[in-house]
Amino acid sequence: MKKFHLLVVLSGAILAVLLIYKIGPGELLGQLRRLGWALVPLVLIEGVALLFHTQAWRICLPDGRQSLPFFRAFAILLAGGSINYLTPFAGLGGEVTKGVLLASGGEGSKNAAGIIIDKLSYALAQLLFVVVGSLACFPAMNISRTAMGAMIGGTSLLGAGMLIFLGLQKYGKLGLFLRWLVGRRMGGRRVERLASAVTAVDEKLTLFYRRRRYDLPRSMLWHIFGMACGIVQCYYFLAVLTDQPSLRLASGIWFLGTWFNLLSFALPVNLGVMEATRVISFKIFGLPATLGLTYGITLRLEQLFWAGVGLLIYGALLFQMRKGRAPRLRKESCDAISKTTLDQGGRNGNVSSRPA
Repeated sequence: MKKFHLLVVLSGAILAVLLIYKIGPGELLGQLRRLGWALVPLVLIEGVALLFHTQAWRICLPDGRQSLPFFRAFAILLAGGSINYLTPFAGLGGEVTKGVLLASGGEGSKNAAGIIIDKLSYALAQLLFVVVGSLACFPAMNISRTAMGAMIGGTSLLGAGMLIFLGLQKYGKLGLFLRWLVGRRMGGRRVERLASAVTAVDEKLTLFYRRRRYDLPRSMLWHIFGMACGIVQCYYFLAVLTDQPSLRLASGIWFLGTWFNLLSFALPVNLGVMEATRVISFKIFGLPATLGLTYGITLRLEQLFWAGVGLLIYGALLFQMRKGRAPRLRKESCDAISKTTLDQGGRNGNVSSRPA
């Protein structure tokens, strides 16, 4: 996996260098200079989007955890997002991090269920928003029928996979294969423990869909609000660097770029791919390739900024957890010593702690 990760990152870096060389470093640098301090609002707009995504995640949290303070949830989301951005596990490493930071009092299966539900909520919201938006923007796209067919086919496959995953969650079937192995005494104790853990998550998932049937659509709606910030961001970018910005044009570019993101979600860091797909998106709508590459690099800088913030928050949260654990361990040790001393005293007949 590490070798594959390194190979993909190196390939992406080469692709990014080739794009810059072909389009022209001078032209790219000129566009970035024109953008200047306008980059700051572009980065901050993504921060607003993250606030919406935080609320969407809170809705998916298990009973008893929805009261988690908003900015505590926001901090955990940023920390998990930074790990997702920097690890090769297709967005799973950060989810584990979120579960660890969220865990308390043996609620591991509940927290895992909430994270899994939010992952599906985001994917469904993204697919729905992209499909509806793309249909509205198709007339303005300069795209061949073959490419259009590939887009429709790929989107259909993604949608089918998400609906299957929804069914597995709703009916508690994520651990079906593991339970089948345990029933046939295959895999040993390790598989038994894993099956037990996944079964506990299955129970929490079925409980969520039975008792809180409207929370998934509510979460999806908040995610869509967050994604809509991307359209605002693209419109602002066009307003700074072009003479005739258009909301429809910004929407089309964003929908097409997000569709490319859906297809390349498993690629670590997405280096080179995001920049290349933005160049393609801008050219499809009749805009210069230089502008598309500038937009892709702008998005990359924005991601790096929030990943850096998330890593700082992650370090602070880990320090806070360890600092909170130390007094608790000291208290437990003192209680254990006191109990042992009293028990020993009782056995020796010293029932009083007062001096004779």
